Amino acid sequence: MYNVFMKEFAVIQTGGKQYDVSVGDVLKIEKLPDPSKEGDLIIFDKVLLVDNGQDTTVGTPYIAGAKVSGKIEEIGRSKKILVVKYKAKSRHLKRRGHRQPYIKVRIDSIK
Repeated sequence: MYNVFMKEFAVIQTGGKQYDVSVGDVLKIEKLPDPSKEGDLIIFDKVLLVDNGQDTTVGTPYIAGAKVSGKIEEIGRSKKILVVKYKAKSRHLKRRGHRQPYIKVRIDSIK
């Protein structure tokens, strides 16, 4: 059965990952190489799929001219994870911590 209340959504690619986004969604993506700050507008041009509820457009691999724009809400680092290397019976133990940087983005529009 066809759902009349389907929201428009898109699949974008950034940071080597693919995300399913709709207008108003908030997502954490990997930190981007360009210098940006909170409140900046960010445009994702690697759009793989767009569905507006009636028809679906699939890219090969990307859709030409399609853009998803959002606003940077927060730039931060995730919780620390411990990376432990251990060898039994040899008194070898290494502990290293890592905090992955991220950017929290609110999706504003899909074009």
